[in-house]
Amino acid sequence: MAKCEYCGKSVSFGIAVSHSHRRSNKIWKPNVKRVKAVVDGTPKRVYVCTRCLRSGKVQRP
Repeated sequence: MAKCEYCGKSVSFGIAVSHSHRRSNKIWKPNVKRVKAVVDGTPKRVYVCTRCLRSGKVQRP
């Protein structure tokens, strides 16, 4: 679910390092919203990241 329908941005994995340099696995999720957008001429609910919403890639009905 945490995937943008327009740019394909999805979760990314890495290692969080604390101040004492202890390492643990970490997940970063994109800021994805469920919005109503025009897809192929019809309004449809899609999951879109806020970067695509702000840049105007998504056409709202």
